[in-house]
Amino acid sequence: MYITCLDLEGVLVPEIWIAFSKASGIPELSRTTRDEPDYDKLMKFRLAILKEHGLKLNKIQETIAHIDPLPGAKEFLDQLRSISQVIIISDTFTQFAKPLMEKLGLPTIFCNSLTVAPDGEITGYKMRIADSKLSTVRALQSIGYDTIASGDSYNDLGMIQASKAGFLFRSTPQIIADHPELPAYETFDDLLAAIKRAMQVQD
Repeated sequence: MYITCLDLEGVLVPEIWIAFSKASGIPELSRTTRDEPDYDKLMKFRLAILKEHGLKLNKIQETIAHIDPLPGAKEFLDQLRSISQVIIISDTFTQFAKPLMEKLGLPTIFCNSLTVAPDGEITGYKMRIADSKLSTVRALQSIGYDTIASGDSYNDLGMIQASKAGFLFRSTPQIIADHPELPAYETFDDLLAAIKRAMQVQD
């Protein structure tokens, strides 16, 4: 039995921090896991900038409220969910994810959580589990599932490489060049076809 594990940002929805970088006018916040492999370093960098500018959770949530799924993402997800169990495994946070999940038809998502002070200041974050994407894939495999995984960033590589089939999707030229062994796709139709081939599903 298969479970397909997908990244969220950059795959199904635009990058939240890039959108907030534009909304806030702070270009430094556009840095993502496509650029920085060390997630802890990246988040500490982001939180320091938020603190410096006095930006609180509600400001980010206001931006997220106006983010829509990438064109074709919901249709792709609907088709995929008709042939496979699907879990979105993301390094985003519960405080960010809910409106995006509603726009995607409420798929299952495993993500992390923010530590937020009473005044709305984001003071820290809590990872659901260490190396959450790879750890989740390994846990699913340990209870009898074959996993298929797709993502675009450095933090997706572990789950992609550990899965029975794994694909890069709309990744960076550098990541694609560094990992020529991983099939890389740019359209939802091509990704869906690759997943079907991996599952040996006939149209």
